[in-house]
Amino acid sequence: MGTTVTTAGRPVVGESNWLKALTNWIRNHKQAAAYLAVALVVTLGLFAWNLLSAKTAERSAGRQIAQGRLALDSKNYPLAASILSQVVENFSGTHGAQEASILLAQARLAQGQTQQALEVLQRSAPKADKYFRAQTYGLLGAAYENALRPKDAATAYEAAAAAALYPFLRAQFLSDAGRAWLAAGDTAQALAGYRTITEKLDSTTAAGEAKVRLGELTKGSGHP
Repeated sequence: MGTTVTTAGRPVVGESNWLKALTNWIRNHKQAAAYLAVALVVTLGLFAWNLLSAKTAERSAGRQIAQGRLALDSKNYPLAASILSQVVENFSGTHGAQEASILLAQARLAQGQTQQALEVLQRSAPKADKYFRAQTYGLLGAAYENALRPKDAATAYEAAAAAALYPFLRAQFLSDAGRAWLAAGDTAQALAGYRTITEKLDSTTAAGEAKVRLGELTKGSGHP
C-alpha cells in the first residue's frame, strides 16, 4: 500500500480501502453512478428550491401582514380581516400564517364576531409552534370568555400558561385561568392556579393579585 510522509516524519495511509473500493465501483458501474449523481443533483436542487420558496413565502406573508396590521390599528376591521384571511389561507404552515391567525382573531373579536374568532383559533392553536402557542391559546381563552364558556376559557388559559416562554406570561395566564375557573364555579381549580403563582412565580406582577384572591377564597386561612 502506498504511503506518504508527514512533516513530522510519520507515515500515513495515502489512500484508504473504502476510497479504492468506491473508485473501482464507479469504474465498473458507470451507468448506475451517473443515475446516482443525477439523483443527488435533483435532491439538492429540490432542497434549495424549497428553502428559497419558504423564504419567499415568509416575505410575501410578512408584507401582507403589515398591511393587515395597519388596517387593524386604524380600526378598519373588515379590511384587516380580509387581508389576514388571505394570509392564513395562502401561506398555511408558515410563521406568517400563525401570526396572521392571531391578528385575524383580534379583528373578529373587535367586530363582535366571537364565533368566527373561535373557529380561527381552534384551528390554529393546536398547530402553533412555541413562539405563537401561548399567545394563540391565551386569545382563545379570551374568546371563550366572550362566548360565556368559562370552563373552556380556563382550559385554554392553562394551555397558554404551559406554553409560555417567560415566567410573567405564565403567571398572567394562570391568573386568567383562575378568574375563569371561579366563573365556572370550580373554586378548587382556581385555588390551585393561584397557589402556583404565589409559590413558584412570586416575583411576577400577578403574584400580588393571586395572594389577594387566595385570601378572599380561603378567608385568610390559606386552606379552602
